Amino acid sequence: MQMVKKFFVVLLVLWFAIVFFMPKQALYYKFEEALSGYDIKVNEKNIQEGVFSITLHDAKVYVKGIHLATIEKIDVFTLLFYTKIEASMLVLDESLKNMAPTKIDELRAVHAFWNPLNVSLDAQGSFGRTKGNVSLIQRHVRLDFNETKNLEMIHGSLKQDEKGWFYETAF
Repeated sequence: MQMVKKFFVVLLVLWFAIVFFMPKQALYYKFEEALSGYDIKVNEKNIQEGVFSITLHDAKVYVKGIHLATIEKIDVFTLLFYTKIEASMLVLDESLKNMAPTKIDELRAVHAFWNPLNVSLDAQGSFGRTKGNVSLIQRHVRLDFNETKNLEMIHGSLKQDEKGWFYETAF
């Protein structure tokens, strides 16, 4: 029994050391470099590193050199087996107002090892609240708009079923 207890204590200390000493900024810059291959650039004003997280402030997103969005704060929290990305005050460029809501107050994406092939999404904004799922294996996105307020700008892209309005696409 003592051997099992020591094994789990060593495993816990090893896990904590990996997460604590993980080069979070270097990993972020590697992610940014991977995005540049798709002509996506993120310019942030400030980066703060925590024990389990990294936070970006005043990030501007450019696609092919065109300003697409401004995000007040992006918080990436990871425990290696559970990762949560939260973005607050996401404001899209005015040229996209006919295709998508221009202001999203909160956006949350969660990926966990007990459901490794899916990423759950949750967002709240001028359109109301939406919950969704990204299937990584099927390369499919579905967003359900159950608590809706103002969907005129994206109404043409939505479909309706017995549960309410939803948006589906493949990537």
